[in-house]
Amino acid sequence: MEDPRVIEQQRTAKPEKLARKPYERELLRLQEELVKLQEWVKVEGARVVVVFEGRDAAGKGGAIKRVTEYLNPRVARVAALPTPTERQKTQWYFQRYVEHLPAAGEIVLFDRSWYNRAGVERVMGFCTDEEYWQFLHQCPTFERMLTESGILLRKYWFSVSDTEQERRFRDRLEDPMKRWKLSPMDVESISRWEDYSRAKDEMFIHTDTPDSPWHVVESDDKRRARINMIAHLLSTVPYHETKAPRIELPARPASRGYQRPPRDLQKYVPDHAAGLE
Repeated sequence: MEDPRVIEQQRTAKPEKLARKPYERELLRLQEELVKLQEWVKVEGARVVVVFEGRDAAGKGGAIKRVTEYLNPRVARVAALPTPTERQKTQWYFQRYVEHLPAAGEIVLFDRSWYNRAGVERVMGFCTDEEYWQFLHQCPTFERMLTESGILLRKYWFSVSDTEQERRFRDRLEDPMKRWKLSPMDVESISRWEDYSRAKDEMFIHTDTPDSPWHVVESDDKRRARINMIAHLLSTVPYHETKAPRIELPARPASRGYQRPPRDLQKYVPDHAAGLE
């Protein structure tokens, strides 16, 4: 009989990082399917909402970029709301998020969402206890209203380990191209790791419902996380390939005497690229 401790270690062991070539090959295939999904959404007039949540540096932004890379921004748009204004703070909490919900034929990806109240606002003390508990009480009802109205709601929690999060923070700190991603709030989250863990657990207890369940994405390996998340999203939507309208390029008409103005009358950007040859 196998040692139970060995079985547990095997169960919790993290898989090796996904190699670049199979990652890029599968990512492209999935992105082709996302384009088909987009066309289905347009034809059927479907409304899709995808919520991306998780700790800072968990890989939400990178996943969103891969989802939208080949999609039409008029169909698939990202909602990343800033800090609420003083006026918005006096509104019903969900009100400013409702403004960004999709109409027929649209996909909206929330880069953080109404769950800010159950996470950063709770941990950092940006809301009162009454506001927090009211949110946990109202959220399942709010989401049920969305799904009953026909919106396809998908919620993903990107789960990153403390060691990997710290490594990514240090990478941002040392890379001038990524330093803008590191905010004082991110730094604060390191010392409040357990507080965020408790807040996430409480949030799941109240909002992981049959109508709108949470789907956890292990994200220590960013490549694997992106592939797994996109594949799961596609598997949960009943889309099918739609017939594209036939488009033919017309013959270019004969010239009617147009002459282009002299080039020296226009201002051209310098040929910076010439110095690279």
